[in-house]
Amino acid sequence: MRKLEELLLSPIEHLTELRKRLIIIAVVILIGASVSFAYMDIIIELLLDPVQELDFIYLTPPELFLSYIKIALIVGVIVTSPIIFSQIWIFVKPGLEKKEKTYLVFSLFSGFFLFLLGAYFAYRIIIPLSIRFFVKFSMPSMNIEPNFSFGSYIGFISSILLSFGIVFELPILVTLLAKLNLITADTLRKYRKVSILVIFVGSAVFTPPDIISQLLLAGPMILLFEISILLAALVNRKKK
Repeated sequence: MRKLEELLLSPIEHLTELRKRLIIIAVVILIGASVSFAYMDIIIELLLDPVQELDFIYLTPPELFLSYIKIALIVGVIVTSPIIFSQIWIFVKPGLEKKEKTYLVFSLFSGFFLFLLGAYFAYRIIIPLSIRFFVKFSMPSMNIEPNFSFGSYIGFISSILLSFGIVFELPILVTLLAKLNLITADTLRKYRKVSILVIFVGSAVFTPPDIISQLLLAGPMILLFEISILLAALVNRKKK
């Protein structure tokens, strides 16, 4: 009877601990979003820096306010991500072996760094190139000029920043899978053509519906895929 109670208690303890960590994460994100909202003018200035030559409008009364809320939540998550990762680490740490703990810590911190690197690359290079490309289609002689909605612009750059942030984590993911013997460099080489096709399909899904953004995302993805093959080969060679 006592063993049965212990077995029943263990899942309940895990659920209680999970609930505690989720509550902490939610509270931390709300605090981060509130602080971000207080400094919204600085954040907006940074977001508009790549397209300083453009003027924006908002089409519905709540559009600007809702855009501010969206920005505050995204920035709040990014700013408080170290605390979020620490809560995830506290929850999963007891069930991991020493080697698995090392891999997880490496993946979390390296993945976060590469996510920021990918987002910064998109912010400084991809977004300005994309906006300039679309602005070229304007026709001032026919009174067709760029007049973007602020909400549409935020949605556009959010999808690009998120896409590039996730894509830049590909080498870390492949290295982790290779470490865990779930994938090899030979397998990646064998399915290279299929992977490139999947990359183009994925870039069409994760980016706004235009060919330029898709190509700008697919190019770095293919390069990162080739880097991932090299990293997997190094891991496999070390194990042999």
